[in-house]
Amino acid sequence: MATMDAEECAKKKGRLTVVLALATLISTFGSSFQYGYNVAVINSPAPFMQHFYNVTFLERYAEPMEENLLTVLWSLSVSMYPLGGFFGSLMVAPLVNKLGRKGALLFNNIFSIVPALMMGVSELAKSYEIIIVARFIVGICAGLSSNVVPMYLGELAPKNLRGAIGIVPQLFITIGILCAQVLGIRNLLGNSKGWTLLLGITGIPAVIELILLPFFPESPRYTLIQKGDEATAKKALQRLRGMDDVTAELSEMCLEDQSERVEGRLSVLSLLGQRSLRWQMVSIIVMNMGQQLSGVNAIYYYADSIYASAGVTKNDIQYVTVGTGAVNVFMTIAAVFIVEASGRRLLLLCGFGICCGACILLTVALTFQESVTWMPYVSITCVIIYISGHAIGPSPIPYVVTTEMFRQSARPAAFMVAGSVHWLSNFTVGLLFPFMERGLGPYSFVVFSFICLATLIYIWLVVPETKNKTFLEICQMFAKRNRVEIKLGDGSASLKGSKEKPQEVEKVTAF
Repeated sequence: MATMDAEECAKKKGRLTVVLALATLISTFGSSFQYGYNVAVINSPAPFMQHFYNVTFLERYAEPMEENLLTVLWSLSVSMYPLGGFFGSLMVAPLVNKLGRKGALLFNNIFSIVPALMMGVSELAKSYEIIIVARFIVGICAGLSSNVVPMYLGELAPKNLRGAIGIVPQLFITIGILCAQVLGIRNLLGNSKGWTLLLGITGIPAVIELILLPFFPESPRYTLIQKGDEATAKKALQRLRGMDDVTAELSEMCLEDQSERVEGRLSVLSLLGQRSLRWQMVSIIVMNMGQQLSGVNAIYYYADSIYASAGVTKNDIQYVTVGTGAVNVFMTIAAVFIVEASGRRLLLLCGFGICCGACILLTVALTFQESVTWMPYVSITCVIIYISGHAIGPSPIPYVVTTEMFRQSARPAAFMVAGSVHWLSNFTVGLLFPFMERGLGPYSFVVFSFICLATLIYIWLVVPETKNKTFLEICQMFAKRNRVEIKLGDGSASLKGSKEKPQEVEKVTAF
């Protein structure tokens, strides 16, 4: 009897199979890795790229480039990436609905391979315009991958592994940042001869994904609910779960399918008007704004000057930066292993709380940095603490929660909204922080601490714990706050070839 109970428990509790693990690694390396890589890759070779801009302009027009024009061109080279990310986010819903989750990832490789070739030949072509355009295109790749990969993996994973697998994309983003920092060291590719190769390497993961990902299954939820192909969905589930009996999970999908047939596929406008999804929408907007407006990019921007003021030599700053990137990777790995035990909500609260405290301490440390000899070391410690806090919660968890808060018909549009907010907030910080730094100095981080605190309070009051819950159960958890009633009654959804019938049908009525 005990053995049978154990077997039943094992069936209900999904495991990490070889197929699921490889699909996760290939999709995250081919897509999420590039997001992180292209965030950091442009920092180290900046002096050599700007020299190239100057030389190219001089050869064309026989006069040196004005400093203001160089500033504008370099700002465009940096800011085109998040702007491309925003436009990539707008493409999420149409592509994943038309091509599927895996199909969208394969199509997205166009937006990586083409700009990689463009950046690789930019010096030979003597064109800085190519770099600016390529940064925009590779930004589209990042905008798509940052939303499609979490959606794809969230639909592949069993509910008890959804959090851990959902953090893997963020882990590969941090690995991408670290690889760009390591390869950008002056003795490697961050020099006058290697910078074009450094920029062009981003196409290699895309080629690997393009070759290998077709051998892995499409999202079973997409195949069953949106394509209506139950046989293919069942085969995909059997491969992913490593067992023949997947009836229970297929039943849950059929139940979700039945409950959504009346709604149909939701567009962004119809999603925003859905009363039953109101607080889910507000929550993903707040979390994505909090993630980017909490100052993580500003911390990275400020890090070099903090390290310099602490007495780190100019040549050694690049190695300290690599060390900071390694801390980021380590803490994200820790989040992968603890998210299913701790839950999403606790990691979000702890992460934003740590970031809030680190910003306040960093403000104090930067204010007294010139007058107290040991204060610069406090500044470095604050940077490391902030990055650690962001890595365990604010960076990875919003993607996981966005997947979990929405059912199949609403998920593409929800990711489209979340991604747009993410990239617009990213662009805003990059645009405004230099002015904040000039006007407020170290007190800029007081603004970020307030944003972290406000996001923390919202999560504490509104966002429920979603670990180990089905998508329908999470919908029920929001019902009271959305002022709707979720009733579960007799259903007629059936599985072909199965005698079992799911006993739940969702009925949503407004109070």
